Amino acid sequence: MAAQSFDMIVIGAGPGGYVAAIRGAQNGLKVAIVEREHMGGICLNWGCIPTKAMLRSSEVFHLMHRAKEFGLKADGIDYDLDAVVKRSRGVAKQLNSGVGHLMKKNKVTVLMGEASLPAKGKVSVKTDKGTEELTAKNIILATGARARELPDLEADGDLVWTYKHALEPKRMPKKLLVIGSGAIGIEFASFYNTLGSDTTVVEVMDRILPVEDAEISAFAKKSFTKQGMKIMEKAMVKKLDRAKDKVTAHIEAGGKVEKLEFDTVISAVGIVGNTEGLGLEDLGVKVDRTHVVTDEFCRTGVDGLYAIGDIAGAPWLAHKASHEGVMVADLVAGKHAHPVKPESIAGCTYCHPQVASVGHTEAQAKEAGYDIKVGRFPFIGNGKAIALGEPEGMIKTVFDAKTGELLGAHMIGAEVTELIQGYVVGRQLETTEEDLMNTVFPHPTLSEMMHESVLDAYDRVIHI
Repeated sequence: MAAQSFDMIVIGAGPGGYVAAIRGAQNGLKVAIVEREHMGGICLNWGCIPTKAMLRSSEVFHLMHRAKEFGLKADGIDYDLDAVVKRSRGVAKQLNSGVGHLMKKNKVTVLMGEASLPAKGKVSVKTDKGTEELTAKNIILATGARARELPDLEADGDLVWTYKHALEPKRMPKKLLVIGSGAIGIEFASFYNTLGSDTTVVEVMDRILPVEDAEISAFAKKSFTKQGMKIMEKAMVKKLDRAKDKVTAHIEAGGKVEKLEFDTVISAVGIVGNTEGLGLEDLGVKVDRTHVVTDEFCRTGVDGLYAIGDIAGAPWLAHKASHEGVMVADLVAGKHAHPVKPESIAGCTYCHPQVASVGHTEAQAKEAGYDIKVGRFPFIGNGKAIALGEPEGMIKTVFDAKTGELLGAHMIGAEVTELIQGYVVGRQLETTEEDLMNTVFPHPTLSEMMHESVLDAYDRVIHI
């Protein structure tokens, strides 16, 4: 059978791949997309979306326990873990089918199977019915990543879990150890702790949420500790001894090894790119620590071959992948494409309280040589936050003292993952402190704190 010919082939139908396919079709290209497991990829099926559904359940559970504060009565408050998981999986399934609909709507050819690149411009797909050969001048690698597993800490699905096991738990952990305090680890720690698990978080770095501003990390630690979480920083899990119904963790901290028992362990120690089995080495693609090396336009150095999303390196975020997908599809179509600026991509963690940030931390700005101005505003000074019963949190802004450029913004508190985009737009538009100070923010809203934080950086804050 003759090979099917396309203008563009996308390998991987996650948030980078399927968006690239849609944009390519919008640009008039003949597009095919190959997916080996689920339309929507890890993010939609086993990551961003189902975790948010589960975290929403724990958030409502937390609020139910605070009913009396709001003049309400709620007796016999409890949860049904199976029902929580069922709702989460239902949300993922709904969106999964939505991606399939979008492929049909945009006339994108979908092939379910395992892809490899036998030669430049060629894709071989192993499907249930056999092998299909495809050709295209432009191929986009969007194969994503998977959980990293460390020696002696490998998941078994019973006592030691990855994120997938944690999304479909067989039981509610009574005593839980979470290894790693990045976004994935902290979100699961927050979920299970809220539902009653005795939760310990171990972080090898000197603070939890290590990519965040140090002040935000410290605030988060204080909040999590107040909720009953145990936080161990500058600590490392050396090995796990597994027995029936329990795990003994050997945790090294301060030069000493402590043995602690848990019934469940969640390993959240990073990710590795899905680069195997594609034939990249034979094509001359450079791979560095499981991630494809690209330029600012996601070009691999092999003519017509691009890599986007998690496989192309940090930041490992769905919205970064989607934007890269659009950029490459435009580049392939001969349109003016805007490269992605990693420093202007927001990071969000949906724990309780939420954490969000964009740009330089205070320490990074100083290290880069900037003379800076820093503003802060607490949630306790905001009327809407108090009315919501969410007075804990803060917003921090970092400016270049010479030019007024917004270098970074960092938040912790209720709904900050929805607020951060205001600062993202500001950075994209090269907004200065004067523009932000002269902007009228609606009252009463949480967004007023964004305004006040800017004012504080220039000694003009009103409500503190």
